[in-house]
Amino acid sequence: MRNLPAFTLAGYDKGRGKLVQALWFAVMNTVFMAWFCPAGLRVALLRAFGATIGDGVLIRHRVRILWPWKLTVGDHTWIGEGAWLLNLEPIALGAHVCVSQEALLCTGSHDHRAADFRYRNARITVEDGAWVAARATVLAGVTVGRHAVVAAGTTLHKDLPELTLHTADGRRPVPVPA
Repeated sequence: MRNLPAFTLAGYDKGRGKLVQALWFAVMNTVFMAWFCPAGLRVALLRAFGATIGDGVLIRHRVRILWPWKLTVGDHTWIGEGAWLLNLEPIALGAHVCVSQEALLCTGSHDHRAADFRYRNARITVEDGAWVAARATVLAGVTVGRHAVVAAGTTLHKDLPELTLHTADGRRPVPVPA
């Protein structure tokens, strides 16, 4: 039986104080996510809040990032409109990664076996050349291998080897890009 009033934030470090958290939420919700905010300004804002962002990164509007200081993005990576990087723990995106529209990368979870429903969070890594397609979900603790593909609308709950396509029907090899 769940005892939700017993839940605490034990073991979870937001990484910055309340003032910085509040400032990020204000910036994210008024400027960063807005359609009129230039992509280059989005990158600059993330860097200003502690994210490590490579060259040639494109971040579209309506992208939500919980904590910029827990985000690393490699060169020439794209993050599509409406993607949500729920990074209670670090998220690392390699170079030439595509995170498509409305994809969810969620580093947070709860221990369903514990009465207090305590956190069970873990980092996510998306290696170079991988693609997380539209409305796909990648869960806590997962690594998406080099040039792997998480198909649209699927949920990935365990590591995906390089050059592998994850679909609702299973996995199969991905042809090597020419």
